[in-house]
Amino acid sequence: MTVLEIVLQPFQFGFMQNAFWIILLIAPPTAILSCFLVLKGWALMGDAVSHATLPGIVLAWIFGLPLILGAFIAGMTCAVATGYLSDHSRVKKDTVMGVVFAGMFGLGIILYTSITTNEHLDHILFGNMLGVGAQDLWTAGLIGLLVTAVMLLKWKDLLLHAFDPAQAQASGLNTHILHYGLLTALSLIIVATLSAVGLILAVALLVTPGAIAFLIARRFAQMMVVAMLACTFSMGAGVYASFYLDSAPAPTIVLILTVVFLVAFVRRLQITRRHSRLAAQAPS
Repeated sequence: MTVLEIVLQPFQFGFMQNAFWIILLIAPPTAILSCFLVLKGWALMGDAVSHATLPGIVLAWIFGLPLILGAFIAGMTCAVATGYLSDHSRVKKDTVMGVVFAGMFGLGIILYTSITTNEHLDHILFGNMLGVGAQDLWTAGLIGLLVTAVMLLKWKDLLLHAFDPAQAQASGLNTHILHYGLLTALSLIIVATLSAVGLILAVALLVTPGAIAFLIARRFAQMMVVAMLACTFSMGAGVYASFYLDSAPAPTIVLILTVVFLVAFVRRLQITRRHSRLAAQAPS
């Protein structure tokens, strides 16, 4: 077997081809959304919504409904409940999120262990990227296209709302629509990534690409591009490496994303120190 054949070997299998296809479908929307979540300080919200979808998935299976429908309803329930409780109590929002998502995740575990099913909990929690089928590709593609199109069309409004909601409202923007629109996009993206990386690891795709781009880019338009490139590269490299390492693709992707973040952090630290040194050496 030649070197070229060894390098191209993963692409000869249908399950690997589907894995690479779903990467191209979910990387852009997750990366763009992660930029807004990072700027708005909603990293924990992504974690909360992803964990909170579990009871919705189990209830959807019990009543014979599409699992993605249950996941979406549960995710929106968590987001709306968090907003209501934080607005009508003295408890801070991050604390409320922790309580709500922990409670819903615990409810999901209890529901799952109380029923008999052939569904594997590991696939729900950690995904099954090598088991992605045509229906998963269509679901991820349609949701990803919708979310990407809406966020690219409304990114300036969403950006103003992320930085200064009061100014956004004074400018005539409907901040309630922007707020719940972003929550809806978050729930939809978690549904789109459910079959690929699962509930627990989805938060890495919703936070790390935006954090990487925040360290590298200086403008938001550049930030979205950098986030998409970092997310696509990390997901592709993770799936490719998992083939030869015989490891699970989703955790491998998360590990590579973390390494890329650390590289970006070290680079930003070096640039900051260089600028500080030049500023100290400059004549006053």
